[in-house]
Amino acid sequence: MPSSEPVTAPPKTLVAAVRALLRPLVRLLIAKGVGLPAFMELVKDAYVDVAMNEFPVGEKKQTDSRISLLTGVHRKDVKRLRTQKRRPITAPKTIGLGAQLVARWVGSKETTDSDGLPLALPRQPARPGQPSFDALVEQVSKDVRPRAVLDEWIRLGVARLDDAGRVVLNQLAFVPEKGFQEKAFYFGRNVHDHLAAGAHNLLADGSPLLDRSVHYSNLSPESADALQAAAERTGMQSLLALNRMALELSAKDKDIANATRRVNFGMYFFKGPTSFNDLRLEDDGSSEEPTAK
Repeated sequence: MPSSEPVTAPPKTLVAAVRALLRPLVRLLIAKGVGLPAFMELVKDAYVDVAMNEFPVGEKKQTDSRISLLTGVHRKDVKRLRTQKRRPITAPKTIGLGAQLVARWVGSKETTDSDGLPLALPRQPARPGQPSFDALVEQVSKDVRPRAVLDEWIRLGVARLDDAGRVVLNQLAFVPEKGFQEKAFYFGRNVHDHLAAGAHNLLADGSPLLDRSVHYSNLSPESADALQAAAERTGMQSLLALNRMALELSAKDKDIANATRRVNFGMYFFKGPTSFNDLRLEDDGSSEEPTAK
């Protein structure tokens, strides 16, 4: 359990790390018209919510004064935020159904080839028992028309129709090429989980969680592109294998009372200028060595 005492002198390395992770977030916020006042309101709300729910004092009731002392948020703001009704974070309707459909499509032997890649599916089966897109939708939900799902997938760039009229999956995961609402939901969930894993490890709060990367500098654009292609290929192999295992385990755990956990295993790839140095405490002229972490 993290200490409930206020931190008066934060570690310089932590401050440098936070400054680095804020830069792409602030770039996104400015691009989408979210200014500092709106962002600060979100930060205050997060501070109050976390202090109130994750830093209790035994059986004592949390007070506005204690939360203000713990977070640095003014007591008037604490009182306002504590009584403010929070809207639950819900996924767009296309997310839940779409993610389940893709997981089944790429996780079933009936809808994948010998290499584990998803087959192009006919809209409707030509013969009884043949895999089809409509049958796949009906396996997940009988309340949604398959045609409506297909139209939305084509709009989002998740799927397309080939010359034979079969449904082709554009990527091996539900990652919309279009649809800002859907992409924003995944951005929030995946970056949250990555940060949560890193914070868990920094706080030494139990057994370490997986958080590793391979990073190199001073590469040519051609080398960076080659590594990107290799990362997408090998990374997707791992994701497909884990998805098939998760599909089997979730079916086995369906009626178990303690099936209350969720997992999120992700991969990312970034390429940019070598000049990035936000994580350095000071410019000491040292060069960055290739590192696997």
